[in-house]
Amino acid sequence: MIVTIDGPAASGKGTIARRVAEHYKLPHLDTGLLYRGVAVRLLDRGHALEDGKAAAAAARELDLASLDAKRLRARSIGEAASRVAAFPEVRAALLKLQKDFAHRPEGAVLDGRDTGTVIAPEADVKIFVTASAETRATRRLRELAAKGGNKGEEITLDAVLAAIRERDRRDSERAIAPLKPAPDAVLLDTTDLDIEAAFRAALSIVEVARAGRGRG
Repeated sequence: MIVTIDGPAASGKGTIARRVAEHYKLPHLDTGLLYRGVAVRLLDRGHALEDGKAAAAAARELDLASLDAKRLRARSIGEAASRVAAFPEVRAALLKLQKDFAHRPEGAVLDGRDTGTVIAPEADVKIFVTASAETRATRRLRELAAKGGNKGEEITLDAVLAAIRERDRRDSERAIAPLKPAPDAVLLDTTDLDIEAAFRAALSIVEVARAGRGRG
């Protein structure tokens, strides 16, 4: 069974995907970490994020086993990842790696922004998680506060909301694999849901799809 869970930043898709993967004992891939990995390689090597050639080279060298998830989840890296993800050469370089993961014999759960439209359009279950920009900004601010802020810099809700909206614009307007629901994806709005309710809603979507396919 292949399950794809897409959506914008701070919608809850990553947490939902991890919980779904654990529930069904399936491998999970946060595809966003790949683009964050490319961004980190560029920064570590002193390249500008606008250097598409260097970004593509970094993407071709990427190895799943070498990704440091803790470092890659920093807010600054997320912004950088969104910028390098706009390069068609970067997306092409990472495409096979993601498709191979999706088509493991045991199945897989993938989350990101184009897993249901580009990576695995034939997935058994496609979920598109969304929430209002204001709700997502509040969640992101809470996450930052829990992690101790941003190295002493005061971060306001307005600043986080502006960053969320800019990220949405960039991801939705890029020419290659823009952020959008697959035509057959089930929309899951988490604006008024806590993580437990969102997880249960996602499980219900998966179970309905499995029942329709003979519980494959």
